[in-house]
Amino acid sequence: MTSEIILIGLGQLGRLFAGGLLRTGHTVVPVNRGDNVDEIARQHANPLFVLVAVAENDLPATLARLPAGWRDRTALLQNELLPRDWERHKLFEPTVISVWFEKKKGMDAKPLLPSPAFGPHAGILVRALRSLDLPAIELADNGALLYELVRKNLYILTSNIAGLRVGGNVEQLWRDQRNLALQVAHEVLDIQAWLTLWELPREQLIAGLAEAIAADPAHQCMGRSAPARLARALKLADEAKLAVPTLRQIAAGIPL
Repeated sequence: MTSEIILIGLGQLGRLFAGGLLRTGHTVVPVNRGDNVDEIARQHANPLFVLVAVAENDLPATLARLPAGWRDRTALLQNELLPRDWERHKLFEPTVISVWFEKKKGMDAKPLLPSPAFGPHAGILVRALRSLDLPAIELADNGALLYELVRKNLYILTSNIAGLRVGGNVEQLWRDQRNLALQVAHEVLDIQAWLTLWELPREQLIAGLAEAIAADPAHQCMGRSAPARLARALKLADEAKLAVPTLRQIAAGIPL
């Protein structure tokens, strides 16, 4: 069996995974922005799998342009990722990993929680991360993956959106603004329930949010993407006809 892995996207996460995959004995074929993907696919028609590690905004276009021979062997890592994001591109049973570490330019990767993965090639990604001393686990089934994807979305969206109002770090948010955090969290879960058509285990997910906050209490709530995340959340809420009053008040700058 080939050990060749195609890597689309060589940003901070892509380069990190490339290092782990090389360390565990795989050949990595990079695909950079502007490369002729179809030509690379002709030269590498039978890779073990194709890891898509592009920026969030680039993911839909990247999946739409995947060559036919790569579509049944795809692995995905991304924030705000849910099954509908790959199913709409007719990608079924991809390998998916939810990344729970922070990697910034010039800094070593900082883990928060073990990164969970599920799918045909999950074990390879888990071993690649562990080779870099980053904790990772292989999940048992699709239900566990869906929980982990929603939990990651809950953490990112709650901290970013609440952070637009109060700033600070996640420990301060959870300690001093718990009511606001929970209001935002439950409205985020309303949107996630509509997106997944799943009766969410809300208490378990809120406990999972608290666990993530405790894992890195100094993590800043509001990143550069926070306004765009709120805008996307409101667009989805409008499509779903959800009230989400707290999110709308934050967007409008109305006192809560």
